[in-house]
Amino acid sequence: MSDGIWRTGPRHTTTSLLLGRAESDPDSEYLDVCGTRLSAAEVVDQASRLAASLVELGVRPGDRVASLLENSPEALIGWWAAQWAGAVAVPINTAYKGEYLRHQLRDSGASVLVVADDLADRLESVVAGLEDLRHVVVTGPRRRTFGGLNGHLLADLLAGSALPAPVERHPSDLATFVYTGGTTGLSKGCMLSHNYHEALARQIGYSWGRTERDVLWTPLPMFHYNALVTAVVGALVYGGRAAIYRRFSVSNFWPEMNRTGATLTSTLGTMAYLLAHDVDRPEMPRSGAPEANTSLRMMGAAPLPPEVDDVIRGRFGIQTFSGAYGVTEASLISWQPPGVPMRPRSAGVINTEYFDVRIFDDNDDELPRGTDGEIVIRPKRPHVMFEGYWGRPETTVETSRNWWYHTGDIGRIDADDYLYFVDRKADYLRRRGENIASFEVERIIMGHGQIADVAVHAVPSKLTEDDVKVTATRKEGATVTEEELFRWCVDALPYFVLPRYIEFRAELPRNPVGRVLKRELRAEGVNDQTWDAEAAGVTYEKR
Repeated sequence: MSDGIWRTGPRHTTTSLLLGRAESDPDSEYLDVCGTRLSAAEVVDQASRLAASLVELGVRPGDRVASLLENSPEALIGWWAAQWAGAVAVPINTAYKGEYLRHQLRDSGASVLVVADDLADRLESVVAGLEDLRHVVVTGPRRRTFGGLNGHLLADLLAGSALPAPVERHPSDLATFVYTGGTTGLSKGCMLSHNYHEALARQIGYSWGRTERDVLWTPLPMFHYNALVTAVVGALVYGGRAAIYRRFSVSNFWPEMNRTGATLTSTLGTMAYLLAHDVDRPEMPRSGAPEANTSLRMMGAAPLPPEVDDVIRGRFGIQTFSGAYGVTEASLISWQPPGVPMRPRSAGVINTEYFDVRIFDDNDDELPRGTDGEIVIRPKRPHVMFEGYWGRPETTVETSRNWWYHTGDIGRIDADDYLYFVDRKADYLRRRGENIASFEVERIIMGHGQIADVAVHAVPSKLTEDDVKVTATRKEGATVTEEELFRWCVDALPYFVLPRYIEFRAELPRNPVGRVLKRELRAEGVNDQTWDAEAAGVTYEKR
């Protein structure tokens, strides 16, 4: 399964990659961010100015700079400024509010937060007790204060002189924290090195056959890692240019392909499903928009069921890429290099260039080919995995027991090295491209006041991922209805966490030690007693 060879390869910092582009190709388009076109020289200029201001605010190498920003030029410059200042960027999901937001700001120890003006009101309820947070930088025109924090306008910080050279860092130093949903606790910050960014960009680009002639387009949020790697870093590693769109829209997809000249897209399986079936535009003829586009050659999307893959390939005449499996902690564990045929339901072949990949049982004994078990890995190159969980050494050690990183996912490897993802070992969900920690959602719902017990779990969705179901019991004498609980959740939870289904029961199924049997709840799915928000016509504003 493994040749046992420890490999070397190119290793750079993110800023050395940017400087390389700025020196060799300063003026051509590097990134198109929501319609704003930027060259490498322009990014260097703005990022170095903001970095100088961050240093004046007290940011030192290794300090954390958080951001709460939708895809925008400000989000791009904010990330690059943190890199230039030698800090660690902490991009936060813009759906987060309340305890979700407070946890990541407190846990990361961020000293500076860059926030969009229309999201800044969320800070009023969370800043109390954030001892490390000292400065808030707002993108809008209004100067604001938040408790005892220092308020700044982004425009003012960009107006000063530049930091002439990036703070010296090494490829092994930390560049970004990406928080991943916890399964038995709060979300954890994955510590990702500068080299990790380059390594993952190279893996994805190699799988796609990416060259300097390609134009990568993505609507994925920059607070997720995919857009940072495929667009921001990938265009430096492979050359060419990239475009980052505000958010996915079926009606704007083909116009965006034509506007940007995209040859590659990085999307999600749900987006491919919607595009293939025009779910949000049923009036559009099936043979409509694509004929005007001649640039797009490949759509990257995962998961991508064979029936959706067939529609994309047949209807649009483009190639697809879904043959990969990875986790934030370990880049691409499996991939689909050029010339490797795809097998239905597989996640490509195991990535033996970067990892030793095995299947273990619960005792960490290796299982034979074709047997389901936990996917475990070890690196074969330096700094191609995360550097551990921030502030959680015990969890880092536990997931790396016997010097193998345990993904917590169930899979199998066949005789030809193809990997098949089977299921998640722990109780978390994936909906609308987001990993959801059931523990966090349950904890918040228990704060309602009329709920005695609750289990948050997945039920199948026709959009290829999960729908969220809340199965709960009421406190004695409580009268809360399913719709009332849902409307309460609108104000308490990120939009992508909102449960489609709610069901009240007399009790939840448990095992002899008291653990809720979520496998049973998932298997039972939706029944006649289940309330369905979509069927009830309940709508909510995304905010």
